[in-house]
Amino acid sequence: MGKKDTRTPQQRKADRKRLSEILEQAGLQCNSVEDVQELFKDMVAMTLEGGLEGELDEELGYTKYDYRNKNTDNSRNGHTEKTLKSSLGEMEISVPRDRKGEFEPQLVKKNQTSLSGDIEEKILSMYAKGMSTADIEAHIRDIYGLSVSDSTISRVTDKILPIVREWQQRPLESLYAVVFMDAVHFHVRSEGQIVKKAVYIALGVAMDGKRDVLGMWVGENESAKFWLGILNSLKNRGVEDILITCVDGLTGFPQAIEAIYPKTEIQQCIIHQIRNTTKFVSYKDIKELMKDLKQVYAAVDEPAALAALEDFGGKWDRKYPKIAASWRDRWANLSTYFKYPSEVRKLIYTTNAIENFNRQLRKVTKSKSVFPTDDALLKMLYLAMMDITKKWTGRRQDWGLIHSQLEIFFADRIPE
Repeated sequence: MGKKDTRTPQQRKADRKRLSEILEQAGLQCNSVEDVQELFKDMVAMTLEGGLEGELDEELGYTKYDYRNKNTDNSRNGHTEKTLKSSLGEMEISVPRDRKGEFEPQLVKKNQTSLSGDIEEKILSMYAKGMSTADIEAHIRDIYGLSVSDSTISRVTDKILPIVREWQQRPLESLYAVVFMDAVHFHVRSEGQIVKKAVYIALGVAMDGKRDVLGMWVGENESAKFWLGILNSLKNRGVEDILITCVDGLTGFPQAIEAIYPKTEIQQCIIHQIRNTTKFVSYKDIKELMKDLKQVYAAVDEPAALAALEDFGGKWDRKYPKIAASWRDRWANLSTYFKYPSEVRKLIYTTNAIENFNRQLRKVTKSKSVFPTDDALLKMLYLAMMDITKKWTGRRQDWGLIHSQLEIFFADRIPE
């Protein structure tokens, strides 16, 4: 953000008058925005060159022509012309050299070809919003008058990868109220073939009610074994306890959670269960069947839900025998939310919180039907995640009530 102009209108007017006089004395005219931009570009180049000369003075220990204070066998050795890309367009500057080649300029580094904190930020911002490489190239050309190649965009975005690795290993809270876990799938090129990869995502709600993406991991198709590794990773990063986890119906998932966090309550997503058990129901039956099934998952308490499930089976078992059977088999993890008041129920009975996040990731990545590598997928998801989560500034409005209820249910596990 630029420095705020604190001058009075009178001071501003006087400064502009002086600038006009300077330009007139120099025989320079600014009749268009382009003229102003060229003048400003020359001023920036002059400032950079002055700064670089000052750096070399400090390196050598004496200023130019001040040989009396020279106390080194190194000396100046002319200049190298360098072209820098910037938001003002390309500019030429002269970079001073030393005879021994020991001078390492900091203002404009040796291999630096761009003044481009601003340009790189724009590339990352557009990449985070899912823009294609071709669109990014076109926008940079239109806005800055510069041409950027695929390799340049890749080089800029690759700078994110070490940051992603560091983010993936950062320490976490010791206790989370709820952790939602789900996977979203993307196509990635691997060894000459296009394969479907699962991105495993864990989204936590801390005890202060604020959400945080705990991690995103690229793996093969979703498996309980991979989730076990992720849970171990969370443990190693400092997560000592999770009060409630919300997961889909993946076989073996509850056992993986219990192996690492044996005290954690497991809530299987009701919406996933509904989708999985009704996907082959005839169109003419679906409305009535869903009405009967709602009596189960929207019941006031667990006994009422079990009674409704018996009624459902009595009515529909002959035609769709697997539906009620599946609900009975998974009841231990489907019914967890019945023990809590309505505010906590609304928070945990579906994985909507993480599915909404996944939906936003898909929206960003829709321009990429296939990712060239796992890293290319991960860096786009990370940038998209940063863009999405910067809006997560608060907590749920009803968090105070939820927290007080959790304190009662988990009194022995929540520190005072």
